[in-house]
Amino acid sequence: MGKGASRSALCAVAGAVLLLGLAACSALNPTAPQLYTLTPRASVGPGPKADWQLLVETPAAAAGIDTPRIALARTPTSLDYFADVSWADRAPNMVQGLVVQTFEDSGRIVSVGRDTVGLRSDYVLKSELRDFQAEYTTAGAAMPDRVHVRLSAKLVAMPRRTIEAGETFEASVPVRGRSFTDIVAAFDEALGRVTGELVTWSLSQRFRPAGS
Repeated sequence: MGKGASRSALCAVAGAVLLLGLAACSALNPTAPQLYTLTPRASVGPGPKADWQLLVETPAAAAGIDTPRIALARTPTSLDYFADVSWADRAPNMVQGLVVQTFEDSGRIVSVGRDTVGLRSDYVLKSELRDFQAEYTTAGAAMPDRVHVRLSAKLVAMPRRTIEAGETFEASVPVRGRSFTDIVAAFDEALGRVTGELVTWSLSQRFRPAGS
């Protein structure tokens, strides 16, 4: 084989390696999904200020919901996800932050924060996110009909770790439109109802700070 033929063969091999490298990079770095976050307007009624301190745990959730992917239920026994879109954080983390924000915005509690900050508290809010998905309720529908959010909560006294109160909060909101932003708006409304009811219920409990 002449020098020219050898050089051509080497160039062909180098080109093939380069193409394989580009293909690998493409597989490792797929197109990023469009990210969404929620900003629900939760309504908390007026009332006395709670004189106890609260930490809010990240809600527990099944694997199908404990993800940044936006869940979609086509039947009561199946769970799928919207393509090319995602929440900006895992759904339980997002809900935890919005519950804390709703407590803060109410102006009706001495102190509230995430449990990860390592502070002491009189009570801990433990919860489980049981539903957080768009749902089809009409056979053959072109898009989901509603958004369903369900959150079970317990207020636990510290340091005794006794359950002082428990309740479940749920909202189903119709999707009013045919675009994905209409689905996000339904998530906003449903979560706003749930967090508003949760915070109102929590603040209605007549607790005294531990040790008092």
